[in-house]
Amino acid sequence: MEKGILILAFLFVSMASNAQASVLKGVNEAGDVATFELDCTVKFQTLAKGLRYNITRHEFKGPELKNIYRLLLVMDGFYSQTPNKELTISAVLNDGTEIEARKIIEEDGFFDGACTLKIKDPQALLTANIDKVIVHADKDVVYMLTEKNKAIFKKNLNAIITAK
Repeated sequence: MEKGILILAFLFVSMASNAQASVLKGVNEAGDVATFELDCTVKFQTLAKGLRYNITRHEFKGPELKNIYRLLLVMDGFYSQTPNKELTISAVLNDGTEIEARKIIEEDGFFDGACTLKIKDPQALLTANIDKVIVHADKDVVYMLTEKNKAIFKKNLNAIITAK
């Protein structure tokens, strides 16, 4: 009986840790910019093993309602020395499209493992899947996404897009 309860508790905790994140809303003092982002106060969402993320939407009020979407990628324990002054990080979609960002390397020549990608078309990202994320450093590091993490990412992205 006790083993059954422990197994159920373990399954519940593991399911809860991989669940969709809630959305936090913030408004600046002037009231003209709203920010919607995933709740990462306890932990970041996982995109692949060793790769965590957060999605943010900035909504600007005014004559032209505008939204800017950003995907923050955090590579756990990733420090790479690179001979260049900048580094390229690519999210490769299943249709071959790449979302890229260039990261300026710190003065000591090391990349700290965090990067922000600008999402130009979030609706297109909802229909496509991110298959892998590639960090082009002294050697390419490839993060492959599981189907489960792709599905959770889409739910989180949709929650950010539809947040009010």
